[in-house]
Amino acid sequence: MNPFATLGRYSLSVLREFGRSFIFASKAITNSFLPPFFLKEWYKQLIAIGFYCLPIVGLTAIFAGMVLALQTYIGCSRFNAESAVASVVVVGLTRELGPLLAGLMVTGRMSSSIAAEIGSMRVSDQIDALRMLRVNPFKFLVAPRVVAGVTMLPFLVLIADIVGIMGGFIVATTVLDFSSGSYIQQSINSLEMIDVISGLVKASVFGFVLTCFGCYEGFYSDVGARGVGNATTNAVVSSSICILVLNYLLTALFFGI
Repeated sequence: MNPFATLGRYSLSVLREFGRSFIFASKAITNSFLPPFFLKEWYKQLIAIGFYCLPIVGLTAIFAGMVLALQTYIGCSRFNAESAVASVVVVGLTRELGPLLAGLMVTGRMSSSIAAEIGSMRVSDQIDALRMLRVNPFKFLVAPRVVAGVTMLPFLVLIADIVGIMGGFIVATTVLDFSSGSYIQQSINSLEMIDVISGLVKASVFGFVLTCFGCYEGFYSDVGARGVGNATTNAVVSSSICILVLNYLLTALFFGI
């Protein structure tokens, strides 16, 4: 085998996949703003992304806040800076852990589900049937899911922030013997509006990424059960990697690093 030919084929494959995904994302954005709007399908996706993902996001957030408070106390106690626990918990959750954990949890649940659903429709020729009925598949399948992801992830992240801060408060007051009044006051003094806004903006971007990748992988999945399975795996892996990369870029953009 010629290594240069292998490298060339791989590079062309990556560029082709990147171009196709970029075109798909641009079509998803365009069709999300142009009529007609399938509101019933959008409501269904709002419930699927918002309501059904709420338990796992809340459970993840409360234990993340508890662990963050405990580990911060252990680290700060080495430098006699135990008073910084409340500040680290509230800032860390609103800026980073809240949107990141919520995005990854919803990715594991919804991106794979979207890819499997649309991939099954692809295998059973339901997408071609929509075209035969003069229904734009992007309007009916992709746009409602993308809009639902962009609108519901900020609400999930906001709830995750509240629940996570509550988890840190529980550990700080019951295990670490902090005063509840001083802990709450320090949390309020440490929190700034930019911390919350940056987390909510990240949530909207993550919602677009995970729904768009789920739709993309399902839309172009191979025929057969193995093709649908590969589509769900690729959707979760691609969304997770993209979320981690975008998390760093958005943090650098917001806080001028």
